[in-house]
Amino acid sequence: MDKKKILTEEAVPGMIVAEDVFGLQDYLIIPAETELTNHSITRLKFYAVHEFYIMVKEDGEPEVRTEQEEAFSDTYSEYMKKTPEFKKFQESFQKFNEDFKKQVSIINGKLEEPIDEKKLLTSMESILENARNGIHVMHMMHCMRDSDDVTYTHSLNVALLCNAFGHWLKYSEEDIKVLTLAGLLHDIGKLTVPSAIMMKPSTLTPKEFEIIKKHPEEGYLLLENEKLDKRIKLATLQHHERIDGTGYPKGLMDNDIDNFAQIVSIVDIYVAMISPRIYRRANCPFEAMSVLEKEGFLRFKPEFVLIFLENMANTYVTCTVRLNDDRVGEIVMIDSRNITKPLVKVEGEFVDLSREKGLFIRELV
Repeated sequence: MDKKKILTEEAVPGMIVAEDVFGLQDYLIIPAETELTNHSITRLKFYAVHEFYIMVKEDGEPEVRTEQEEAFSDTYSEYMKKTPEFKKFQESFQKFNEDFKKQVSIINGKLEEPIDEKKLLTSMESILENARNGIHVMHMMHCMRDSDDVTYTHSLNVALLCNAFGHWLKYSEEDIKVLTLAGLLHDIGKLTVPSAIMMKPSTLTPKEFEIIKKHPEEGYLLLENEKLDKRIKLATLQHHERIDGTGYPKGLMDNDIDNFAQIVSIVDIYVAMISPRIYRRANCPFEAMSVLEKEGFLRFKPEFVLIFLENMANTYVTCTVRLNDDRVGEIVMIDSRNITKPLVKVEGEFVDLSREKGLFIRELV
């Protein structure tokens, strides 16, 4: 199929986008192979996209799917799920998850085989190559947020977000690889916890919680003799430590906690909050960010929390959200002074949540 560039003013519903259309800062506005609707054409105009590529037939006429129905309900997530990139991301994500389970199998409290660092990184790269940047990774993870378990998938999500965080921090490629593996292996100690406790659908007893709290030390013991960067092992041991001394297992404070362990901790908390669990629904990302905004600066190095919140909030620009009054809109802009209260376009009007008391984002749709 050929393609040609047209002006946005020439676009009509039913045309097929030939290439991904981006706005400022690489935000994906409309993915390739999307069938245009009045809704998506309005999106292009709103973001001041003046021209883009569409698919055309051999005679140069636009390829139009005449059976196209008007889709005013299309959300950003629905657009994303239609992209070839997401389908490849989903496939490689699920394959990695299965392979990861085999690579970290435990027999008699010990790893069955040594950790193959190179193999894990190669497999991780097969997932990341289907994403252009950290923003795109987060959008695709959001589309898969119902595919979660308490150890394997959670750890993979933490690893992917640690990879993005490393880029936000402008770390070297080598350090980003280490941080990614730290995120992937941080919860390996949970494999030693009885599944009846890990999967319990009700509140843990004090005794059961004490067993859970042993997983950082158990994880460290599993990795202690592995040929891995020391920061990976420390992240496993210290990812529940807090700079105010309220964490475990050692109650460490401030600089006694490794920086990579702090980064993994922030990501671990965020991913856990936005993922569904047997005993609760998934929290809205903005609800999770609000918790980190209120409490994170007391328990982690402020510079890490600030960089995480600013970049994370910006990944949700263009996403469709539902407010607590049931209105649906699109996030337009993030206010760096009030990260969890963005500007939202609702029914043709702009709503500044920072000025609307009692109004907030209830969920992403």
